[in-house]
Amino acid sequence: MSHTDKIIPYENLNILNKEFEPLFQEKFKAFLDKGWYILGNEVKVFEENFAQYCGTSYCIGVANGLDALILGLQVFDFPKKSEIIVPSNTYIATILAIINAGHIPVLVEPDINTYNINPELIEAKITSNTKAVMIVHLYGQICQMDQIMALANKYNLEVIEDCAQAHGATFNGKKAGSFGNIGAFSFYPTKNLGALGDAGAITTSDIKLYEKLKALRNYGSEKKYYNKYIGLNSRLDELQAAFLNVKLSHLDKITNHKLKLAIMYDNGLTNKVIKPIFASDYSHVYHIYNIRTDQRDELKSYLLENGINTEVHYPVSPNNQEGYQEYFAGTVYAISEEIHKTTLSLPISYATKEEEVTIIIEKINSFFK
Repeated sequence: MSHTDKIIPYENLNILNKEFEPLFQEKFKAFLDKGWYILGNEVKVFEENFAQYCGTSYCIGVANGLDALILGLQVFDFPKKSEIIVPSNTYIATILAIINAGHIPVLVEPDINTYNINPELIEAKITSNTKAVMIVHLYGQICQMDQIMALANKYNLEVIEDCAQAHGATFNGKKAGSFGNIGAFSFYPTKNLGALGDAGAITTSDIKLYEKLKALRNYGSEKKYYNKYIGLNSRLDELQAAFLNVKLSHLDKITNHKLKLAIMYDNGLTNKVIKPIFASDYSHVYHIYNIRTDQRDELKSYLLENGINTEVHYPVSPNNQEGYQEYFAGTVYAISEEIHKTTLSLPISYATKEEEVTIIIEKINSFFK
């Protein structure tokens, strides 16, 4: 390894959570002392605070982001094998949720500039069997929700927002998770709002959906031992809720740090790479800062030789995933495949320092010289 002996990690959860440790320990002690481990006060407080943060009436804490998406579909009782529109370049969880809920994913290509679903292409994929649009605010930027909501209203479709990467992102001042009928969140440890294990939540402003989702996550039961629905056991863990309560109050600080690093990348990186683009009425929370280049694999190797770890989100497009050929065999999604072939994610963690970003910029620019 040349030039540097110190590895710049893509993510370091130990450093990221260091400043919160005293508060985590306090929460853990209180949790032990109380002896209430499932759906206690910490979950209740987190649900109230997170709903308020997102600008929705309600929040339902669940076990993880995938369950948030599955329950977010199950709550509607669509006929089995309904068609659900979904972007062709998402993380596999979005598509997996549709299949696990008993429905058919219908892929729509993204906008090559924003990486979010292209609203212009949705209408052509709507059939009499289409029941919902499951959009993904990819990398931390909100989709064009005005156009998407207009289409949903026109065709009477439900809208489920996959907000796993977009905690706190806004469009015209409204936050992710507050546009559709349902917002589904993951608090996987590397997210901008990350737990110390698996955790997720669903946001909604519909009281009926809220009441039903609360039952669905808890064996379909509104009252103990009385099962109104066929549900899941998918409850937000009381301890994870306690940790999330600590971090939620710091979320804007975490986001602002990432934004500062993103601006450094925007201003410092050579124009030989394609940088993220977003419009002025959007905010981007940079869960991921991705660049694109035809020399992605060479650049990734070069950076690794120089002590810089990067990631690829994601190396294989969903239609080419081995386990999904029953749905997508023989299909081509050229834009999605282009993104998956050329995208590279740079370190932009709450644990990443400004001086590390300066080094990364310098190394990338020198690669292209």
